[in-house]
Amino acid sequence: MISSVLIANRGEIARRIIRTARELGVRTIAVYSEADAHAPFVMEADMAILIGPAPARESYLVPEKILAAARQSGAEAIHPGYGFLSENADFAQAVIDAGLVWIGPPPSAIRAMGLKDAAKKVMIAAGVPTTPGYLGDDQSLERLSQEAGKIGFPVLIKAVAGGGGKGMRKVERAEDFAAMLASCQREAAASFGDDRVLLEKYVTRPRHIEVQVFGDSHGNVVHLFERDCSLQRRHQKVIEEAPAPGMDDATRAAVCDAAVKAAQAVGYVGAGTVEFIADASEGLRADRIWFMEMNTRLQVEHPVTEMVTGQDLVEWQLLVASGEPLPLSQDEITLDGWAMEARLYAENPATGFLPSTGPLTHFRLPEGDVRVDSAVEEGGEVTPFYDPMIAKLIAHGVDREDAAARLAQACRLVEVYPVKTNAAFLAKCASHPDFIDGAIDTGFIEARLDQLTARDFSDAPTLAAIGQRLEAFMEADTPKADVWNGGPSRLLGFRMNGPRAAMHLPMSVDGKTVPLRVALAGGAPSGSLGDDWSWDITVEDGRPLDDVDVLPAAFGGDPLYVFEGGDVREFDFASKVGAAHVSVSDGVVLSPMPGKIVSVAVEAGQAVTKGQTLLTLEAMKMEHALAAPFDGVVAELSATAGGQVSEGVVLARLEPALDIAS
Repeated sequence: MISSVLIANRGEIARRIIRTARELGVRTIAVYSEADAHAPFVMEADMAILIGPAPARESYLVPEKILAAARQSGAEAIHPGYGFLSENADFAQAVIDAGLVWIGPPPSAIRAMGLKDAAKKVMIAAGVPTTPGYLGDDQSLERLSQEAGKIGFPVLIKAVAGGGGKGMRKVERAEDFAAMLASCQREAAASFGDDRVLLEKYVTRPRHIEVQVFGDSHGNVVHLFERDCSLQRRHQKVIEEAPAPGMDDATRAAVCDAAVKAAQAVGYVGAGTVEFIADASEGLRADRIWFMEMNTRLQVEHPVTEMVTGQDLVEWQLLVASGEPLPLSQDEITLDGWAMEARLYAENPATGFLPSTGPLTHFRLPEGDVRVDSAVEEGGEVTPFYDPMIAKLIAHGVDREDAAARLAQACRLVEVYPVKTNAAFLAKCASHPDFIDGAIDTGFIEARLDQLTARDFSDAPTLAAIGQRLEAFMEADTPKADVWNGGPSRLLGFRMNGPRAAMHLPMSVDGKTVPLRVALAGGAPSGSLGDDWSWDITVEDGRPLDDVDVLPAAFGGDPLYVFEGGDVREFDFASKVGAAHVSVSDGVVLSPMPGKIVSVAVEAGQAVTKGQTLLTLEAMKMEHALAAPFDGVVAELSATAGGQVSEGVVLARLEPALDIAS
């Protein structure tokens, strides 16, 4: 067995590898950037080495720094995790050339499968069915446009070196092709250093099915059954499960056999995933499932396979890299129950899933009933430099309905503040009736986006929390205070000869004042309310409280946070009311997070329509289009392509279009 391993990665996957390595008695070495100096994975490793500044291109993506750390630490092997350098064949070869053990497939296999066009050619030669499309070397706009027309719209543009949903665009119309191609190429170049693309037929009711394969250096290759990763948003996986719903034995055998054949075709060793696209318009059928790509590494969603097979895939990786044969033969690998995984992201569904950064002042994840693989802990920070996934919640049940119920409940129990998360959104996905029925495809979320992102709060927890804080606030005043000489604030609304008037408490909602009326009843007009009083709380103008999205401040002291269903309500008192703010109604377009302006699509003085893209911001490895909030004219434009911006910076300001009658 390998005696020591350097983990060329960070966050959740680094902690995951450390956990298994420790159980096997393998010494672990972490490498970290300046941004990760206090991260949990750094603290948990046996040794940690600083390799550079926060940007990944100056630390985690620099092979020379990783190899230098391996030499410094005396590591015997390097585990790349997933992402970063995990599918870089040149890095794998450099590790081997340095006399170290590479915990991954041979560089030749990475090269064969690393470029989507080349991989499809290998699969065609091996007899594995592939999706119709264009794999040519001519990358001119003219040729790609012609091929897209031949395939027929909608088509899918995919980065040749892509992965993780990056460098991928669905194009509905020919007139949108050029702009979508340019955006795809920019993202591909930024993420992979390669802007080449291929085109594929877009399957109208696609299911994303993938098969976990494993090979050893003795010529053995097995599969550990399939996973369904169809629940996606913008090609990013949201919830994964194993096995795939609606998969019969015959179809499973055909798909899994094709995956093994694909791995054998490239002499595969270690953990890998063969991904297929299925046309689910008539259910899962073997003749409507095509090879899409192969990920030559461990996958983010590998825990669901571990849960249904009872195997530790990182342990398998370490054993195979040590030269040992696979722990089990194909006949010895069995399925048990159902497993689902949800990816908890630091992002805000209410703002179009923009990433959220900042300190994790409050961070609580469910315990006991689910497996939690977390990248962060309370007191830590989510930075803008890396992928926004902060944890994975994995539930195992006796069947699919049981697993979904456990996962949904786990997501509801997530409590995070002030960083925003998608926990409530995940809970709604896992509990949606159509999801429970197995009526899923890759368009599931988009078709139900309004339902899944709606903020739903019940009155009871909110009213109870406000009431408790109000009671504590009022009882904090001195009971003997003289009501006739500027008495205590708790007597606000006191009347000598009649019921107390309602207190009008100004609150702020997203920076805007919302008057809140609190009516008090009971108690004698003696200057002391005592214990005999009650409250009812309503928002002025007849708006129910559960229409208020964010309500910062509650009755003095620290802010009050009410967690419910994976979401959070924020309360604060009048001290913040009246603070300066800007909103979309002002026509101000702010930077939602730190990042780089990659393109500016408008000019000062230009007329724009609501929803039109003004500029594109790159942050957390993704591009984010910022759109016009209403029809108008660009009055000011401070953003420039290539510029770095901080969160909250004004990038543009619009003035409403004037409707002048003739």
